[in-house]
Amino acid sequence: MERARSWTELLEQLYEGSWNGDLRRFRSPFAFRGLGDVDRSLTNRLSRLAGTHPDVRKLELAMLRNFRKYAVQQAPTALDSIWHWLAVAQHHGLPTRLVDWTYSPFVALHFATESSDDYDHDGVVWCIDFVRANTLLPRRLRAMLEAEGSDTFTVDMLGEFASLRDFDALTSRPFVLFLEPPALDARILNQAALFSLMPSPTTSLHEWLGEHPDLARRVIVPIELKWEVRDKLDQANISERTLRPGLDGLSRSLERYYFPRPHPRS
Repeated sequence: MERARSWTELLEQLYEGSWNGDLRRFRSPFAFRGLGDVDRSLTNRLSRLAGTHPDVRKLELAMLRNFRKYAVQQAPTALDSIWHWLAVAQHHGLPTRLVDWTYSPFVALHFATESSDDYDHDGVVWCIDFVRANTLLPRRLRAMLEAEGSDTFTVDMLGEFASLRDFDALTSRPFVLFLEPPALDARILNQAALFSLMPSPTTSLHEWLGEHPDLARRVIVPIELKWEVRDKLDQANISERTLRPGLDGLSRSLERYYFPRPHPRS
């Protein structure tokens, strides 16, 4: 865990390891996820919703089946696959097994400092090396990446799995892959969005990373830095106005911009 003491130190920690010697370019192999409270876990929303549900897999399929049935008129598509609808559902707030990530450390910082309700907690940006995580994928999935010359998956690439059941049957050992959602709207594009996917709705990404600590690091955004980070992100045009385009995002951005900064606690 790395705890930044200044804005510049925070940026150095987030961009650590971004130099790619083979390409001679700064191309980070990390996916980023920002949380307003350092103690918040990486659990997917479906697991949190399910609680003690006797069969989370059946719950997952029922929710997706009904989302697909009722959403098709508002989200027409020529790509009628479970993977497309899973990405659409996650994007529009349905609890799924997916977890939101981004290619952008600045976008992750936005979500770590978005809510004023979390300003009495340290924030955190999780950084996962998805390139190294790919080495732990089942052979069939690694071969798919190699054939495409890619480090992340798309819904098209996963199309050979007709169902979540087929995908989950790949192996009994947990793994994580990173999925680029289709460019459904400006929000996905502006957030440089990625999803993490595991072969079970109940598998914990948090626990899996605990077994592979070399694949991830946490960069702490201390309480005392949060307002500085927030103000500098707003000045850099990293706010709800760009990351949640539309009047709702504009309203949230203005509400926080004019929110009076409270005096620090003694």
